[in-house]
Amino acid sequence: MKTNRLLAAILFVPAGVCVLCAAGCGSGQEESKMTSYTAGQAQGESASLFTVPQEQMSHVQVVAVEKSRLAHVLRLTGTVTFNSFKTTPVFTAVSGPVHELLVTPGEAVSVGQPLLTINSPDYSQLRSAYIKARDAFQLAEKNYTRAQDLFAHNAIAERDLQQAESARTQAQADRESSSDALKVLGFADPESLVKNPPSPQIPLRAPVAGEVVERLVGPGQLLQAGATQCFTISDTSSVWVLVNVYQSDLASVHIGDAVEIHTDSYPEAFHGRISYISPAMDQNTRTLQARIVTDNPGRKLKNNMYVTALVRAGAIPDALLVPDSAVLHDTENQPFVYVQAGSNQFARRLVTLGESNAGHTQIKSGLKEGEHVVGDGSLFLQFRNSLQR
Repeated sequence: MKTNRLLAAILFVPAGVCVLCAAGCGSGQEESKMTSYTAGQAQGESASLFTVPQEQMSHVQVVAVEKSRLAHVLRLTGTVTFNSFKTTPVFTAVSGPVHELLVTPGEAVSVGQPLLTINSPDYSQLRSAYIKARDAFQLAEKNYTRAQDLFAHNAIAERDLQQAESARTQAQADRESSSDALKVLGFADPESLVKNPPSPQIPLRAPVAGEVVERLVGPGQLLQAGATQCFTISDTSSVWVLVNVYQSDLASVHIGDAVEIHTDSYPEAFHGRISYISPAMDQNTRTLQARIVTDNPGRKLKNNMYVTALVRAGAIPDALLVPDSAVLHDTENQPFVYVQAGSNQFARRLVTLGESNAGHTQIKSGLKEGEHVVGDGSLFLQFRNSLQR
């Protein structure tokens, strides 16, 4: 009885519903025309044709696949660092606690400008030694002059004159040694120290001009002569960019090559040249480090900033090119293009990509010269294709 009731329900389905189903199925088959595309099969895949209504073809730009010369550009990731040839660590030549800091990081300094002051017993001893040596020389000079006069009048023996001369020479050497020690500390005129009031404070002066990029000491910190680094000064008008070059790209990178530097921080590009390529490969990353010297207008490039370096390494003479807009990616991130099979018929085809530059992408496999693909409007086709499926 249940079986008879079910058959009766099926037989009494309204006729209009059947008509609509038949019409819908027929229109879908007519629109999509799902047939096998032999050109796609030649590339090792089965591609399905689908039709775009003629009134919607205005949304689609069809371009020819052509061979052309494509600039070979390497995109290397790198990091900005200070130019070591123009960067100087500043050490103190005397020991003692920091009395006062006179500059801050980011400040421009000139040669000889005081950076900080130190309460230094070493300086006090050197100043005292110079004053003693200076006075001893002045006394020895007077004794020698007197001995010359006495010897000329036969009042003393020649031996006495020679002793006075020797004492004068030794005193002069002591004075020059103590004077040189003060000059090393930055006192160009040690004689001025005798005239000024005595003080244990000595300034640490900038050995070069540039920008204070690092401060490593604080007030009251005890400094050790020749061991404590106080500041780092660098001329940041030029910087280094260190990039990693993969083994496969080594033949395309040479010392002297022009490089274009880009960073997400600024819209403009910076320009430099490769100045050095490491002779040894990093065994962990399997890359070689290359050094690029680049100008830094406005001091915009900062230490440890990430950048992209574009190295122009010749050109590919007969590259098969399509517009960048023609290349799409599927759900598995595989690149593909839409190839024209008829006036308004297209098929999706997987391709292998090469380099990309100046709005064009190289196709290594999947297309032939003379075929036509969709450029602008490929996203529209992808959307329509998804609807028809």
